[in-house]
Amino acid sequence: MVDTPHTPADPRQARKRPRSALRNAVVLGAGLAMAAAGTLTALSGSASAASTLGASAAEQGRYFGTAIAAGRMGESDYMNVLNREFNSITAENEMKWDALEPSRNSFNFSTADRIANHARSQGMMLRGHTLVWHSQLPDWVKNLSANDMRSAMNNHINRVMGQYRGQVHSWDVVNEAFADGSGGGRRSESPFQQKLGDGYIEEAFRTARAADPNAKLCYNDYNTDNWSHAKTQGVYRMVRDFKSRGVPIDCVGLQGHFNSGNPVPSNFQTTLQSFADLGVDVQITELDIAGSGSQQANDYRTIVQACLNVARCTGITVWGVTDKYSWRSGDTPLLFDGNYNKKQAYNTVLEVLNNGTGTTAGGTTNGGTTAGTNGGTTAGTNGGTTAGTDGGTTAGNNGGTGNATCTATLEESQRWGDRFNVQATVRAGSTSISNWTVNVQLNGGQSIQNSWSASFSTSGSNMTVRPSGNGTLAAGASTGFGFTVMANGNWNLPRVVSCTAS
Repeated sequence: MVDTPHTPADPRQARKRPRSALRNAVVLGAGLAMAAAGTLTALSGSASAASTLGASAAEQGRYFGTAIAAGRMGESDYMNVLNREFNSITAENEMKWDALEPSRNSFNFSTADRIANHARSQGMMLRGHTLVWHSQLPDWVKNLSANDMRSAMNNHINRVMGQYRGQVHSWDVVNEAFADGSGGGRRSESPFQQKLGDGYIEEAFRTARAADPNAKLCYNDYNTDNWSHAKTQGVYRMVRDFKSRGVPIDCVGLQGHFNSGNPVPSNFQTTLQSFADLGVDVQITELDIAGSGSQQANDYRTIVQACLNVARCTGITVWGVTDKYSWRSGDTPLLFDGNYNKKQAYNTVLEVLNNGTGTTAGGTTNGGTTAGTNGGTTAGTNGGTTAGTDGGTTAGNNGGTGNATCTATLEESQRWGDRFNVQATVRAGSTSISNWTVNVQLNGGQSIQNSWSASFSTSGSNMTVRPSGNGTLAAGASTGFGFTVMANGNWNLPRVVSCTAS
């Protein structure tokens, strides 16, 4: 997010935050804290995934989140829509450098903690935004020498990620480092670029990996939606280079601020797929689309469908709950109007999610190529953490009807003081299936608190899971579900006993 004046080179409007009232929102990315309140279901019921954005996205193995402001958390309508509709939150401003470390080595986490605590209490995922950015940066950082700036940057990353270690699914480690224009080069006004050169981005990612090895590490930027643009290509070359040299980068965030001067490009899906083909997840991180009526609805349709069509597109975040508080409120760019009424664009997005004509995250892409089997990059119901075949527990092909087979994997995606979330992925074998059943064995003392995106029943420590609208899978395709385990002192991952298909 920029806070510089609107210019022709930058089609986004200013997003300044009043110093007297920090705006925040919490981030996420896939696999970590799961579904919003509307998505969580009692164990005896089945997940209702068709009536809200977060629940419907979860049926597609993705998250649907929003950015929130701490200053709005006392407004009942705001919180009701947040808790009902979304399963991921991003701190709009409270996790930025000037909010957390206004003076050197003096950190204030109280407001950001409020957002993080709400995400945890609602079972939502949390995205971290943002660690290193040239904007909303305290003056004391800008005036440091090169050595001091490197030390301050690494210290900030370590302290902030340490505060939220195990809580944040995906971090925007570096934000908006590339310049607009034809060159596709780095942003010259960034004090990090000025003092440390190109290498600061790689150093930030390496520091972040050590600070929280389980968090997904993202590079986030705007005007990178059009595959033919030089800026998009500059970011692509950096990510390709990082992957070739083992620099730890897990995801690319495309912000998605669209208006008449920066329309939704026809090659948007190509952009998503091209980054995904480098071996990283893609996340739409700050989506808002100027307009109204059918034009706006159709633009939202294009973006959401493109994400569904790309297996490694693990989730979507809209930048705000209501037009009333949008940073570009005059453009009415969000899914709820100023009175919290659902707009035509909302209905269109929900329809696209419920139709589910794309691919399950971590499942198959166009042409049926299996995604995410190496390194555990499959994105499950919770919007994208690793539940690949290299992680968690795997259930074998336990028969079924005829040639119908399936496998199931489990992986812990987030842990708190008394419970942890488990993400599951069910994958069809070499032939298509119309139904599946997964049997899971809990460990001694464990119980299930919440579940989503499937129908659950239990008998003692045995749990049987059946589809909730996601039973039909093409050959090699996958779907996901999840549940929260009350540990009661036993932190071992439950075991998949069998996966049967018909």
